[in-house]
Amino acid sequence: MRLATWNINSVRLRINRVAQLAKTSEPDIICLQETKVQDDLFPLEAVKEMGYQHVAFKGMKSYNGVAILSRVPLENVHTEDWCGRGDCRHISATLPGGVELHNFYVPAGGDIPDREKNEKFGHKLDFLDEMINWFPANRSAEKKMIMVGDLNIAPLETDVWSHKQLLKVVSHTPVEVEKLGNVQESVDWIDAVRHFVPESERLFSWWSYRARDWDTSDRGRRLDHIWVTPPLKNALAGASVLRDSRGGEKPSDHVPVIVDLDL
Repeated sequence: MRLATWNINSVRLRINRVAQLAKTSEPDIICLQETKVQDDLFPLEAVKEMGYQHVAFKGMKSYNGVAILSRVPLENVHTEDWCGRGDCRHISATLPGGVELHNFYVPAGGDIPDREKNEKFGHKLDFLDEMINWFPANRSAEKKMIMVGDLNIAPLETDVWSHKQLLKVVSHTPVEVEKLGNVQESVDWIDAVRHFVPESERLFSWWSYRARDWDTSDRGRRLDHIWVTPPLKNALAGASVLRDSRGGEKPSDHVPVIVDLDL
């Protein structure tokens, strides 16, 4: 099974990009974040024409939104309302074989890493705290699960272009990294991409639109992740980050991350 996750930054604006990913990489499942479309306007027919007959989505106008596009049946589709805001940041489904898939869009957190001065940063920390508590209270590390999404945190020093310069920049601050680590430890999640790419190697999945030449400056961050629980560790068969997707016409500022599993 090939699984892709991608913050598409408006699925309707970039539906041709999704079609290109479907054609060139042939994922069995594509998880999207920041779809930015309310449910009645989701481009369902276009997605089905790509071969994804099983589709689950939760969206709202202009902001956030998550979706699962699948060539295999989805059961038990469910969304959790994290922090009680109704802001469409999570969707889950059960895949064949009883594997539970969770697709997240963690809040970005604004610009100032101080909850007293920046309500958005406080929201992000609260969201992570709920994740830390929810998984061990409701799920076991022995359950076959996959978590994907734009988690909006680059945890390792090699997940950012400059560890020293980004220590006080939202997405790489010590408090965020610590909380993401606590989420990972909550049910012994395994970083599926770093399972194949050594931690010593730089790896990014996001490059700012503000960069005049994103490729040359290469000031990226790895914000997009795929994790699995221990029962799926031996099923991991490969991983890739599609860096070239950051180029071309009307790109998202994120690129697809792909993991292959032998299920």
